[in-house]
Amino acid sequence: MRREMCFINMSKESQMRAAINQKLIEMGERERLKELLRAKLIECGWRDQLKALCKEVIKEKGIENVTVEDLVAGVTPKGRALVPDSVKKELLQRIRAFLAQHST
Repeated sequence: MRREMCFINMSKESQMRAAINQKLIEMGERERLKELLRAKLIECGWRDQLKALCKEVIKEKGIENVTVEDLVAGVTPKGRALVPDSVKKELLQRIRAFLAQHST
């Protein structure tokens, strides 16, 4: 029974995420948020840090031996961890404000 409730909660959560994402897309807010995120990540130096990580992975494996998949797998967890909390908080605040303004 507990496993079923967990599945139901996860299903509801994924449905909610999908609905929010759809609303963001329909209203053009998703693109605006992506542009804001891109600008903030460049501004705080995250993009340069990620480039350095990519170069490190390529240097370790050798240019002939690294694939895009290797690069993504090696860099993604570190890249996510390097996103400043202030950027995450600002994005979350913007999403919440958008949802509050456009809730039905």
